Amino acid sequence: MTTTEVKLLNRKGAPKWGTLMGQLLAIALGVGPLLIFMGIFFFAPLAAVLVKSLQDNYGAFSFENYAAALKEPFLTGFRMSISLAAISAITSAIPGAVFAYLIESRGSVRIRQFVTSISGVLANTGGVPLAFMFIAALGAEGSATGLLKALGLDLYSNGFNLFSFGGLILVYSYFQIPLMVIVFSPAVHGIRKEWQEAARNLGANRLRFWRFIGFPLLFPSFVSSLLLLFASAFSAYATARAMTTGEIALVPILIGNLVDGNVIFDQYNLGKALAVGMVIVSALAMIPYLIIQRRAERWQR
Repeated sequence: MTTTEVKLLNRKGAPKWGTLMGQLLAIALGVGPLLIFMGIFFFAPLAAVLVKSLQDNYGAFSFENYAAALKEPFLTGFRMSISLAAISAITSAIPGAVFAYLIESRGSVRIRQFVTSISGVLANTGGVPLAFMFIAALGAEGSATGLLKALGLDLYSNGFNLFSFGGLILVYSYFQIPLMVIVFSPAVHGIRKEWQEAARNLGANRLRFWRFIGFPLLFPSFVSSLLLLFASAFSAYATARAMTTGEIALVPILIGNLVDGNVIFDQYNLGKALAVGMVIVSALAMIPYLIIQRRAERWQR
């Protein structure tokens, strides 16, 4: 190849400046609005909360808000919130995973579409409407409570209390189980029939397939879904506030009391320090979730 041919080849293969600028402009137009939106509604408020949490009531730099956040009653609030999130995540993840498996393995296409649509609605139901639904159904004078009493089962005489820690776990399962169905169904759908047929041809029965192939493949997705449920329950506020009227010391409720000044006046920055603590706990759950989910998606492609 002569020198002239090499120059022509390089000139032909090199991207033109106008084309490169056009590609960069297209990327900017596509990603730019998303970055602006995240900057205004996520990064800017997060930075403002972080800065305010490092200031005292007079605007001076101080760590006293974080020192107070590690004392009572706020330390108990973190323990209660983490316990509530962990227990509700576990108790919702197991039935949600079983239900997702039954739908994906036994249900038709229409049933799967219907369940996915219903799960999407239920997973986004929360706040005061959800609390009102459970109070109307399982409250002391609720319709379901009266029906069970007519059948000979008195819930409240056996120690049941909807407005307690256990009652919150029951209420959270209303949106946690559908959320588990949504996030875990793709992993179950990724278990291909060809793998089961190959295992059966090699002499493995159904139990051995799930023990050595199915469960190990689904376990990372189950753990990542469990972390997502934990973060979802940990950050819930309106439902717990409406159900317990602030009697259970959860971090979101404590932050609400500090910010609106109903309990302690002029402690806004302490509430922001607690919010930073919630961000840290949520990040400790979501970062492993993203890492595990990315690795789990490799075999699903």
